[in-house]
Amino acid sequence: MTYNKAVKPHIDSKLTDYSDAMSNNNERQAFAALENAHVIGQHSTYYHCLIHYKMLRHGLINKDWRAVFGQVIRIVGAATKTAIGLVPKGNTGGTDISPFKRLPINAENQAILDKINHA
Repeated sequence: MTYNKAVKPHIDSKLTDYSDAMSNNNERQAFAALENAHVIGQHSTYYHCLIHYKMLRHGLINKDWRAVFGQVIRIVGAATKTAIGLVPKGNTGGTDISPFKRLPINAENQAILDKINHA
């Protein structure tokens, strides 16, 4: 099974969590769902770029121009660096953190990543 096929249901779940949180006007929970999706999908160029695009849209919805600009930069980075493995493990993808910083992965996301890597 390819990584993209293995990661897809987990990304879809996080994007559903995002939509549900946005429907309930819970911005913090919504963005946390995107951050979790980023951690899970960042080893796939497609999903890495998709999640940064979703983060860019989130910034547009909230008129957060700093986040919009930061996500444009991150989309370019994701599109050009993911395939060669230049992704900082655990990075949540938001503009409140350096795009180069490694972060610890929470237990839930680590369990998902372990499941994907064993698929």
